[in-house]
Amino acid sequence: MNNADVCILIPTLNEAATIGELIKDFKKEGFSNIFVIDGNSRDGTARIAEAEGAKVVLQTGRGKGQAMIQAFELIESPYVIMVDGDGTYLAREAPSLLEPILEGRADHVIGNRLEKYSPGAFTKLNLVGNRLINILFDIAYSVQLRDILSGYRAFTLESIRELELNKTGFEIETEVSVECVLKKQRVEEVPITYLPRSKQGATKLNPVKDGIKIGSTIYRLAKVHNPMFYFGIIGFVFILAGMLTGTYVVVEWFSDITHVLLSVLTTLFIIFGLQMFIFGMLSDLIVTLHRQTVSLIQEKNRQNK
Repeated sequence: MNNADVCILIPTLNEAATIGELIKDFKKEGFSNIFVIDGNSRDGTARIAEAEGAKVVLQTGRGKGQAMIQAFELIESPYVIMVDGDGTYLAREAPSLLEPILEGRADHVIGNRLEKYSPGAFTKLNLVGNRLINILFDIAYSVQLRDILSGYRAFTLESIRELELNKTGFEIETEVSVECVLKKQRVEEVPITYLPRSKQGATKLNPVKDGIKIGSTIYRLAKVHNPMFYFGIIGFVFILAGMLTGTYVVVEWFSDITHVLLSVLTTLFIIFGLQMFIFGMLSDLIVTLHRQTVSLIQEKNRQNK
């Protein structure tokens, strides 16, 4: 591989404090193909990036996800490294991300921040949120990944072309991880260093609001991969509601107070919850049969070749 075959993709929004030094660091590592997609920054980020020799394209929409989707359509390099422009990642660790791809072990590599993060890189809320989101992802997709929200990743061009992305905000890393699982791409994680953000650059991430969006993305996308998980949660919620209302009805009944309508509602809650579990089991069976059929077709195509 020649370093010119690697495109360093940097999505930015008001990263003037760090973008220049980041581009210099990648150039020191021998990477000259640097592509900055800028979300119409107001602090001169695009101008600084151009002055450092990067190719700069202005984003047509808003949000990190939209920037990545737009950039992926423009990139033609065989290998892509995506890195946030906030100076929290080290350019010298780029070869570690490329190594599993170049050795043929992976199509997509995620830099795992949670093993080597520096003091102050995460707030306690962010750290807890990251771990909870990763646990939810593991349960929903039966794939053990430790840091699906990492902003430092490596791809092959073929793996990028397979991704069907729609999210426009910070949920994009989650959607990329889910798509890689759904497309059966080989995903590997490597430990990387994670540094605190520059004090001159404010974070755009809202831990609570964006955390809820990311969690809901994991849940909604699980519908086509793990329907038992998707429908099971709905069923559990309704059965739990039925048990709570039912307990109240029984306690009141012992006091000679009858709640007819609440009893009917309790029955409906439990029946609907059980139906959700049945839907989940049937959907899971259909998905399993579909995967087996697809595998047989793919195997037949390989034999014909």
